[in-house]
Amino acid sequence: MQQSNGQITVDAIIPTFKPDETLYRLLAALQTQSCPVSKVWVVNTREEGSPDLKAVLEARYGTWVSVNDIPVAEFDHGKARNYGASFSSADYLLFMTQDAVPADDRMVESLLAAFTEESVAVAYARQLPRPNAANLERLSREFNYPNVSQTKCKSDLPKLGIKTYFCSNVCALYSKPLFDHLSRFKEGMIFNEDMLFAAAAIQADYSVVYQASARVVHSHDYSAERLFERYFDIGVSQRQHPAVFENVASSGEGSRFVSWMLQKLIHPVDVFGLFCFVMQTLFKGAGFLLGKNYDKLPLALCRKFSSFPAYWDRNTIVKR
Repeated sequence: MQQSNGQITVDAIIPTFKPDETLYRLLAALQTQSCPVSKVWVVNTREEGSPDLKAVLEARYGTWVSVNDIPVAEFDHGKARNYGASFSSADYLLFMTQDAVPADDRMVESLLAAFTEESVAVAYARQLPRPNAANLERLSREFNYPNVSQTKCKSDLPKLGIKTYFCSNVCALYSKPLFDHLSRFKEGMIFNEDMLFAAAAIQADYSVVYQASARVVHSHDYSAERLFERYFDIGVSQRQHPAVFENVASSGEGSRFVSWMLQKLIHPVDVFGLFCFVMQTLFKGAGFLLGKNYDKLPLALCRKFSSFPAYWDRNTIVKR
């Protein structure tokens, strides 16, 4: 682990947009970590006329939290996170989303423990479903975030395929020197800034760690329409970066997930769950396929299909 003056420092970077009470539970949990978070940098996407989050958070938390606003028109996933990181001089950067809450007071400590080798660029946490999460979401979290840790490197590509590059900024800890060395997150991304960074790290012979002992509570019960939009954006991001995504297999992981889910829903039989899962799979597949072919669609449809319509307003050049 890198150290500053003999003591490891960790800063958290949290992009926000119209946050609810979950953000305050997240900040409260970060305050009680066994390995302290030195500073929280909030990058708030603020709409005109919205409440002044800066005044609220800095009044409550003092100098421990700093809020920097960006206009809605300037937001993208990589740019907002890079902006927050630009303020930090810590050894490690903890990127989180506003709706993820540490499951215990050792989350940061567990993530730091993954950096046993200098080759580790990033470690991401296990995501647990919320107590009221639907069964399909619980099963999805169980499949994607098992209770066994894993270190992924270039030699795993033939076996793991695209899963080698999987990483989630819902909760992930980055080595600040390597984050800077690898040119931070790519900006102008509609989605997958975390996976693209992980791919760059692995291709540069660094490793990515899934740290199952570091746990956050985070899940969504997305509607079919929302899943369609999300997977459209995933398809777009993969289509725009063929050098990364088209040289690794992705269909095998999807097939394995479908097979695993069907087994869980058939034994014992969950008729309603099966119906919902089939519908979700169809919407995901349709969204992903259209996203992979976004450049053949009218711009108006891209905007309609996407969960990030503002992206298309300022990035029409990607269409041609």
